[in-house]
Amino acid sequence: MPNRFITTVGAVILALTSGGAYAGTPTMLPHEPAEAAYYADVYADHYGVPRALVHAIIRAESNWHPNAVSDKGAMGLMQLMPATARTYGVRDPFSVTDNINGGVRYLASLINKFGDLRLAVAAYYRGSHPIEQRGLNYSNRAVSNYVRVVRRFYDEELQRHQGNTLHP
Repeated sequence: MPNRFITTVGAVILALTSGGAYAGTPTMLPHEPAEAAYYADVYADHYGVPRALVHAIIRAESNWHPNAVSDKGAMGLMQLMPATARTYGVRDPFSVTDNINGGVRYLASLINKFGDLRLAVAAYYRGSHPIEQRGLNYSNRAVSNYVRVVRRFYDEELQRHQGNTLHP
């Protein structure tokens, strides 16, 4: 049975090979449904999380597949574990709006807690406890790789948005 990192790497490879281009508002990839991208932006704005980060997390977690389930039991677009989903009021983890709302609320709480996007992303993947204890000295290879992938996707999202600004 593949572990979560292997599953995530598979999604990353699929996402990287599928290409994608910014098609106005919001950013669109072949696997990125317009409804999900819209709500990712709405909830990112509502909770004060960078839109590009929310898109990067969704891309890394599920590659925009709302019915994704990991071998560890994480569900939906933002791959919420059942306890996290309950904590953030997610009634249906496969509902685009519920999942994104809960996932972005959770991400916003991690950003608020850690004050550093790298640590927040690491905690999103691994959980808060080990990151709280070790911070940037946390040396789990899967977590480091996940943070690196999210950073690459985040940078790509920023470039997509910057590439479509209107210039006089």
